Amino acid sequence: MSVPDYGRAFALWRGAAPGWQAYTRHAFVEGLRRGDLPRANFLHYLRQDYVFLIHFARAWALAAAKADTLNEMQAASATVHALVHQEMPLHLALCAREGIDAAALEATPEAPANLAYTRYVLEAGYSGDFLDLMAALAPCVLGYGEIGARLAGSGGVYGEWIDTYGGAEYQALCRDVGALIDGALVHRLGEGWDGLPRFTRLSQRFATATRLEVGFWDMGLSGA
Repeated sequence: MSVPDYGRAFALWRGAAPGWQAYTRHAFVEGLRRGDLPRANFLHYLRQDYVFLIHFARAWALAAAKADTLNEMQAASATVHALVHQEMPLHLALCAREGIDAAALEATPEAPANLAYTRYVLEAGYSGDFLDLMAALAPCVLGYGEIGARLAGSGGVYGEWIDTYGGAEYQALCRDVGALIDGALVHRLGEGWDGLPRFTRLSQRFATATRLEVGFWDMGLSGA
């Protein structure tokens, strides 16, 4: 499968992140593709990911507050909407079928890997600017898009999850986020942004968030 076109910054960040393949081709992901991931591990992941998405939505809301332009505000708020009205309801529906209701889902204690990742992303926004937030948020949004595009059509017991991220709506969101990031870089750093030290630092932030994504999948496999 060719790499999805989610913009220039994503292509550069992706190529420079040592853990990208470990993240997007993790054993947990391959278990989803084959359909042999134990159901208990999937449900453990879903519960943790639901809690993660609460913080993730807050981070995107923070991005709207840190935005410079109306376009940035609209894009950030649209992403919050997608998280709250698409991804989180999917988690609710999947868990409800397994006897895990909304109250139980929201009462899920955060695993250490979840705490580490969500607080890293939020800290990027609190201490940094819009670009810092985008670099920390991008691995999740765009990585899931790449995973969904690669796994699309796999079917099986995890087909609904795969179809969410491989589907046209989520893929369009990824392209929009990629364009948002590229535009934000030009707006703040100028056309030569990819040759600046600041972009190198943003690449490092992207790589750190990618490493934390690997830890999140590890948590899903371990069930801890």
